[in-house]
Amino acid sequence: MKSTFIIAEIGINHNGDINLAKKMIDQCCIAGANAVKFQKRDIESVYSKDELSKYRESPYGKTFYDQKKGLELDHENYQEIDAYCKERKIEWFASA
Repeated sequence: MKSTFIIAEIGINHNGDINLAKKMIDQCCIAGANAVKFQKRDIESVYSKDELSKYRESPYGKTFYDQKKGLELDHENYQEIDAYCKERKIEWFASA
């Protein structure tokens, strides 16, 4: 008999905040998810220089680049997520 494997999509809903990401992981554990999924992108590869330089005011700065960069978790954050998910006994991964 096959069992269902539930993946909870976090994406970039953490808004670049590791503490919010951890709270979301906690909620996914409570909900019974087997794994959490994040999104990771190289914004310089996804967006043109012209697009990234456009004005866009956000909590992260005044350009589209500032906003997109602010929403991304860095390598150290993902190491922290890895350790936190191991502690919480939930699998995790990120889609590119």
